Amino acid sequence: MSLSKHNILVPITDSDEFFVVNPLYKSADILSADEMELLKKEEDPQGEFASRGYLVDPEKEKKALKYAYLDFQEKREEDEVQLFFVPNYSCNFACTYCYQEGYEPVKQQLSEAVIDAFFAYINKEFAGRKKYITVFGGEPLMPGDRQRMLIAYLIDKANESGLDLAFVTNGYTLTSYIDLLKKASVREIQVTLDGTAEIHDQRRYMHGKLPTFQRIVEGIDACMAAGIEINLRMVVDKDNIDNLASMASFAIEKGWTQSPLFKTQLGRNYELHVCNSSPDRLFDRASLYRYLYELLKVHPHIAEFYKPAFSISKYIKENGALPTPLFDSCPACKTEWAFDYTGTIYSCTATVGKQGEELGTFFPEVTRRNELIEDWQSRDVTTIEQCRSCELALACGGGCASVAKNKWGSVHSPDCRPVNELLSLGASYYFS
Repeated sequence: MSLSKHNILVPITDSDEFFVVNPLYKSADILSADEMELLKKEEDPQGEFASRGYLVDPEKEKKALKYAYLDFQEKREEDEVQLFFVPNYSCNFACTYCYQEGYEPVKQQLSEAVIDAFFAYINKEFAGRKKYITVFGGEPLMPGDRQRMLIAYLIDKANESGLDLAFVTNGYTLTSYIDLLKKASVREIQVTLDGTAEIHDQRRYMHGKLPTFQRIVEGIDACMAAGIEINLRMVVDKDNIDNLASMASFAIEKGWTQSPLFKTQLGRNYELHVCNSSPDRLFDRASLYRYLYELLKVHPHIAEFYKPAFSISKYIKENGALPTPLFDSCPACKTEWAFDYTGTIYSCTATVGKQGEELGTFFPEVTRRNELIEDWQSRDVTTIEQCRSCELALACGGGCASVAKNKWGSVHSPDCRPVNELLSLGASYYFS
């Protein structure tokens, strides 16, 4: 018997104990220092380490990994597909960190013919697959009669196809779009508030630096009153992270956090293709979660607004079990595709609209760059050389292929996640 290649062993933050996780065998335990020494020495007097998969027969582990991989692939074939549709890249905001400002504008407008072609393509290409559409931008809910007409047409076509919709919007025009949204089967509306009014309005403002916070709050209230679920996103960096506690208090006082129609996420401001924020104002993933860990100790009410995942720690806490091994954390060209109003097909939201990332067209004719598509589709931890020997691979999944490609030139490169650090913090927060 020898140590499993998939053991993740970390000291628990602010503790003299250790956290051991094995994603392949779906085991997790807190160990004392003495127990950790026994495990490192491959000693197992009670047989407990072997029963949990921490000590294994290497040949049997190879078979277990193979079967887990086949199971992962089979389940992913049954997963729901998220289809992003971009009706425009224009926006009525001038956010300080907008990455799409680096894109060349396309002088073309959405038409009903493009919408028709989009639905014809997805209903044929993804026939028999569970799927839904997320309307993305730019800002998809721009003001104006023409935009309302096109969104109404899109909703009608989705209803004809029996497909749910979600919208990613800055939220400024939500109140004026409620009548249309109520006609659709809307799963959720993702809206961004970067903090309370003073902070948000310094970051996410209209052209001319006009404030937006109050209008967005009114839109959120209107959606929830109409029974539409809100996914509130706060994009954080070093300029606004300290406002998280106040933002949590605001949401609690509004009664949002008590509603089943309300959920939240934190988005980390980072350099995707272009980022207008100064690099020294950005968090990397590990430093952001270390900061959150300390904030939660001082302001525990933040957890009513947002509970950090700390890798798979939150999942273990809430489910009493580990998730299935993560052979691939990039959904591009597998369970996620992106399409825009020019009739172009892309791999995901991280590449949509970026010149050089086109994978084909659905309008005015259907074309596919199959070699590039297959490159995205074949990417997982078995095709990334650095992942094959990494004990963190089945909790990391190789990260984002677009980020990896930007950094290393190939989608078959890693975008490494700081799993060790996150599990160390998560074990302390959720289990100590």
